Amino acid sequence: MRILFLTHGFNSLTQRLYAELTARGHEVSVEFDIADSVSEEAVALWRPDLILAPFLKRAIPESIWKHHLCWVVHPGIVGDRGPSALDWAIQEGANVWGVTVLQAEAEMDAGPIWATQNFPLRRARKASVYRQEATEAALAAVLSALERLERGEKPTPLSEWPNARGQLRPSMKQVDRAIAWQKDDTQTVLGKIDAADGFPGVADSLFDQPCHLYDAWPEERLRGEPGAVIARRATALCRATVDGALWIGHVKRAGGIKLPATIAYAKESAGVPEVPLDGWWASEHATWQDIRYEEDGAIGWLHFDFYNGAMGTEQCQRLLDAFLWATQRPTRVIVLMGGRDFWSNGIHLNLIENAPSPADESWANINAIDDLAEAIIRCESHLTVAALGGNAGAGGCFLARACDEVWVKDGVVLNPHYKNMGNLFGSEFWTYSLPPRVGAEGAAMIMHHRLPMLAREAVQCGFYDAVLPAPTFRVDIARRAQELAAAWAQRRADKRAQRAADEAQKPLATYRAEELAQMRRNFYGFDPSYHVARWHFVSKTPHSWTPRHLARHRM
Repeated sequence: MRILFLTHGFNSLTQRLYAELTARGHEVSVEFDIADSVSEEAVALWRPDLILAPFLKRAIPESIWKHHLCWVVHPGIVGDRGPSALDWAIQEGANVWGVTVLQAEAEMDAGPIWATQNFPLRRARKASVYRQEATEAALAAVLSALERLERGEKPTPLSEWPNARGQLRPSMKQVDRAIAWQKDDTQTVLGKIDAADGFPGVADSLFDQPCHLYDAWPEERLRGEPGAVIARRATALCRATVDGALWIGHVKRAGGIKLPATIAYAKESAGVPEVPLDGWWASEHATWQDIRYEEDGAIGWLHFDFYNGAMGTEQCQRLLDAFLWATQRPTRVIVLMGGRDFWSNGIHLNLIENAPSPADESWANINAIDDLAEAIIRCESHLTVAALGGNAGAGGCFLARACDEVWVKDGVVLNPHYKNMGNLFGSEFWTYSLPPRVGAEGAAMIMHHRLPMLAREAVQCGFYDAVLPAPTFRVDIARRAQELAAAWAQRRADKRAQRAADEAQKPLATYRAEELAQMRRNFYGFDPSYHVARWHFVSKTPHSWTPRHLARHRM
């Protein structure tokens, strides 16, 4: 089928649907919802069999839905209506939620139902639920709806749907999200911040200054006056509640951009007591710990759960310290797990934008992540595995490839390219690790493609090593890691020999110097494309046009 995506942006759900439908042979083009006239032009140019709206912030124009089959992917159960579906479900503690594919009509979210898919709603941040369960449910619902369409079936009117439990809910306002620090317990506060995570955050204040709160984690042991900031650790601040405390990982000050809490309030938090953890071992109690280590026999598990997968200079340095420490443990395999939602997305653009000199911070950040990648590549004591249970992009994709093995969960979306960020050349030793696996032509295609890649595609082309089923991902990783540990002696000998041969042919330092010479031009050269693209990305500037690599109808 010829399918036109009408969407507010190319977010994680839109990317997954785009990649999955394209892999199934559908011809898909994308148009960002900028204005009615622009969308109408896109429809005229592409002449789609179906218009799919996976991520819209307003209704599809009547001039389009009256004359074309239009499906809306709504993140709610059947009958749920309104723009804050997932927000209300999380904040009110629903146990089950869903995604519904319905036909666009005059009344928003009230059209006939093509398909729906429910899922257990875990207690988690909205952005995490959206990227995980809601995305999987949306894919299942869209595929089911397409099957119904191909069989010639008709959608079911909402009024005829049995046991529809959803209802019309208003847009959630900040008054609905407001935290009463002198009354709300920890779980209530967590629910409010979780329901607003990603966007729009919870309007509140820190150090008597207005801000929006994001990225909350429970804390079991620390206590204090409700509402008071009682501790800091790395980039997070701990705030007391009436029955405990929680950590705030990220905030956005009035008129500013989203930043790690201790960076956004650097001066104010300097006087807050620091409460470091004792080393890298995973804490036995609930707390905020962005890097943690676990061990099981010959296997070391290194987790690093960085918000949105962004890795700033200091985070890269801490992760390097943790990795080097892990190599001193009496194990044979180190599995780098990343986080649940993201493995890594490379350098931290928000921290770079916030720096006094974005160019200097870009340079420091890329060198810090290169230091980490080089340590992984040069590791001779252990076999290393990157286990991608979450999405990865840009430098994160190639940081993973620095490992001896890369295993990726089915359904993970990869963006192994840098060009969308102002034509960055990229580093993380991709010129060393990529061509031997996919060939020079394959490497050029990956680096210039600019489109998302599914886990299955990454393995098929040789970029990564294995795609593992989502339901048994952790079990399969443990089994494979044990097999690696059993073959450790021979694999380590082979690894050392290959590294020595590679070094003799072309030193790793030369690859790094060549990549960084290109990156220096991106950061300090006459072409400002990277700095302009980064500013637009960080500032969340509304789209004024659809990139041509997405809008096939405009090529």
